[in-house]
Amino acid sequence: MTRPLTPEEARVLAVLVEKQHTVPDSYPLSLNALTLGCNQKTARDPVMQLSEAEVLDAVNGLRELSLVNEVSGSRVVRFDHNAARGLGVPSQAVALLTLLMLRGPQTAAELRLHTERLHRFADVSSVEAFLDELAAKEPPRVVKLPRAPGARESRWAHLLCGDVVAPAHGDASAGYAHAAHQGPATDELQAEITALREEQARMAAEIVSLRDLVTRLATELGLNLGPDAGSTTPD
Repeated sequence: MTRPLTPEEARVLAVLVEKQHTVPDSYPLSLNALTLGCNQKTARDPVMQLSEAEVLDAVNGLRELSLVNEVSGSRVVRFDHNAARGLGVPSQAVALLTLLMLRGPQTAAELRLHTERLHRFADVSSVEAFLDELAAKEPPRVVKLPRAPGARESRWAHLLCGDVVAPAHGDASAGYAHAAHQGPATDELQAEITALREEQARMAAEIVSLRDLVTRLATELGLNLGPDAGSTTPD
């Protein structure tokens, strides 16, 4: 692999690996089946909504990297993956990378659970051993993320789409993103989040102002505001 994958390419590659194990009778996948797999709403993070044209563009990019092949001999064009050879890793590592591409950062225990249908790891230590090997490759394929506040275990993230950018300090709810593919869509999302936060702050200030107004009116009318915020009691 000579360049980072786009998020769409990562999703396509991961879906091909997943479906090879979970629906072997339908594998290799047609473009329609591949698109449906990419747009699944379950077991996907983030959820995507790709068109067949976008999926085909991703397939062509993966073919250039020798990660996907077009299968001939059928009236319907089908595709299969070449992940192990293309990435230069064993099948166990392909299973781990697949779940990281499909579901985002996860702990070793979560990966062991989620990879059950792709490969059965004997224990969490086995998962960690393969993750350590992937992290030690040149270039590294995964990275162990700093442990989040309150978390018992660190999560792992793949690096197939470039370096991982951690959320802003103190923003525990924010997710991790790949630096190689932050662009206009990311900027628009960040602007929307900023606007929502500003609106939330404005509404909070307005509520405080309304409470002050109610208190002043109650005082002028000789009313006593009891502990029940929804009622007033004559003095």
